[in-house]
Amino acid sequence: MRILVVIFFLFTSSIIYSQITPEQYINIYSDLAIKEMKRVGVPASITLSQGMLESGNGNSYLATKGNNHFGIKCHKWTGEKIYADDDAKNECFRKYKNVEQSFIDHSDFLKENSRYHFLFDLDITDYKAWAKGLKQAGYATNPNYANSLINIIERHELFNFDLGIIKPIAEEKPTKRPSKIKTSVEDNFIVNPYSNSYNYNNDVPYIIVVDTVEIGDLAKQLDLMRWQLVKYNDLNKNSILYPSNIIYVKPKRNKAQKQYKIHVVEHNESVRDISEKYAVKSKKILKFNDLNDIDQALKIGSKIKLRR
Repeated sequence: MRILVVIFFLFTSSIIYSQITPEQYINIYSDLAIKEMKRVGVPASITLSQGMLESGNGNSYLATKGNNHFGIKCHKWTGEKIYADDDAKNECFRKYKNVEQSFIDHSDFLKENSRYHFLFDLDITDYKAWAKGLKQAGYATNPNYANSLINIIERHELFNFDLGIIKPIAEEKPTKRPSKIKTSVEDNFIVNPYSNSYNYNNDVPYIIVVDTVEIGDLAKQLDLMRWQLVKYNDLNKNSILYPSNIIYVKPKRNKAQKQYKIHVVEHNESVRDISEKYAVKSKKILKFNDLNDIDQALKIGSKIKLRR
């Protein structure tokens, strides 16, 4: 009888030991979440909190048997599949070769699915809006899904990862990692030549370019991601910037300051020009004025609304 008790104790102890804790999960996968944030634009805090919630910190059946950390179902999936009970019995879920593929597919799933497009208009540090947006878009049926994500983010201070603050969690990693993944994030140090040259327009910070530079190189100098400069300034990913160009380093506002309600069009001005002048998002100016082209020259003398 004593032998059976000892065997049972050893067996249960090994199960408990093999369970990944929240702190261990963060230590293992935070680099990968940051890497995906830099590649696609999903906040690292959102990726980590969803992974922790959906996979039970990497301990769920889908995570351990299928490397699926985000509960993404098959939906036109042509790769390997794994089946598990969810809203219904024996549902089809995506199966991956490793965890890194799961993280990459999660980012692409959000970026390429039209119902999540509005999320990428949110500030990358606004984790509460992202969490509520995911629930609104129907990522999960749980009515408390958004609050669950927010609680995880705040309990473990995951919002630091969105700011580029990488702080190891004080707990040892498992002796055996659940999956071999590549989590290195490039972080080549470059001195920011604009560190003391920020200006503000409509409370949005911007810089004035001093040398001809490719947009990706400027993003590195500013410790930003290429997609951020592209999005904030209505540019393309291969844009070349020239001296005297104004480049916003944070999202523009949804409306102009109170004293600027109307802009009277001057020679050869476009919505893009007006957006830059008042630090108002071009899509908002288009909406306020029932327009659809940010580069089309506007009629001289026409009045363009800058606020709703």
